[in-house]
Amino acid sequence: MKFKRIIFWSHLIAGVTAGLVVLSLSLTGVLLTYERQIVSWLDRTSIEGEGGRLLSAEELVVRARAVTEGRATALSFSRSPEDPVTVKLGRRESLLLDPRSGEVLEGAVGARKFFHTVTVLHRWFALEGASRDTARAVTGAANLVFLFLALSGLYLWLPRRWNWRLLKMNMLPRRHYPGAKARDYNWHHVLGFWCLIPLVVVIATGAVFSYGWANNLVYSAFGESPPVRGGPPQAEATAAGSVVSPATTLDFDSLKAVAERHDAGWTALALQLPSPGDHNVDFEIDTGTGGQPQKRTTLSLDRSSGEMVAVSGFEDNSPGRQARIFIRFLHTGEALGLWGQTLAGLASLGACILVYTGLALAYRRLVAPLLTRAMLTD
Repeated sequence: MKFKRIIFWSHLIAGVTAGLVVLSLSLTGVLLTYERQIVSWLDRTSIEGEGGRLLSAEELVVRARAVTEGRATALSFSRSPEDPVTVKLGRRESLLLDPRSGEVLEGAVGARKFFHTVTVLHRWFALEGASRDTARAVTGAANLVFLFLALSGLYLWLPRRWNWRLLKMNMLPRRHYPGAKARDYNWHHVLGFWCLIPLVVVIATGAVFSYGWANNLVYSAFGESPPVRGGPPQAEATAAGSVVSPATTLDFDSLKAVAERHDAGWTALALQLPSPGDHNVDFEIDTGTGGQPQKRTTLSLDRSSGEMVAVSGFEDNSPGRQARIFIRFLHTGEALGLWGQTLAGLASLGACILVYTGLALAYRRLVAPLLTRAMLTD
């Protein structure tokens, strides 16, 4: 059997085996494409009424601490002062405040529930408990099969003879098709060609989340050891003389103004709420769309003078750590901005059609002849 025929049958069998799981991953990926923008827009529309005085940062901090019973850890401000203020309570929990009244907003509750459901479907079919581990293993394996399908598909796509007519047949859709089989064959080749690169990026970055060896490989590629996961970091002892009195500290509005001047192109500003005795206060300045880690900077200010104590950005991480952080947002395309999200979403949509056309072609090759033979026998 020729090598290309071996690849063909491996490609076909792998596609039939993992097709439905790949379809689930791709379809949910399409639905999650613009999650950040949709939720943000719906949050803005949840504010009722216009006009009135905007609360100061100091007032919003007091309000945030009151409504969360002191659990608030950060306040995130949008470039537009009319937008809701996001109050963070740890890594996962948050709520919204009206920038004028300080009242807690409902926000895009329905949208958040919808996208959460789609996310858990994407990751582990929305299963719970021990079943979640099994589902994660299935989606991880299907993702690797999908990578094989993409690479083997490229090999099968290559024409036997390199000329424009043959390339055109595999690169561009036709105007007319003699039948459904010819249509599916053409669509499968055309979409496979145009979606190949973004799909390989999405698939390969997904493998990093699914497998420890893939995660470690990212660091090893830069000659680094993967970080060891441990418990929460130990709190550092406060140096003698570093505790400040509230009476000697600048208000949050003054400190926020300093952070804003640090980068005039900021789009979002997160104030990390300090403890009463902390000498410094940190601001995370984002100049991107929210999913671009390379456009985030952390600024540490002296609470008494407002002077900059330290500044750190994406480039201050080791190369391996930079790559790992970037991969998290490259998987969704967000690291490349809105056009990257759109490209990832279109590639996922193309993958849905690839699964359909692939299964349709497999059905015609494997199942339809058996049914025809059975009918003739009867």
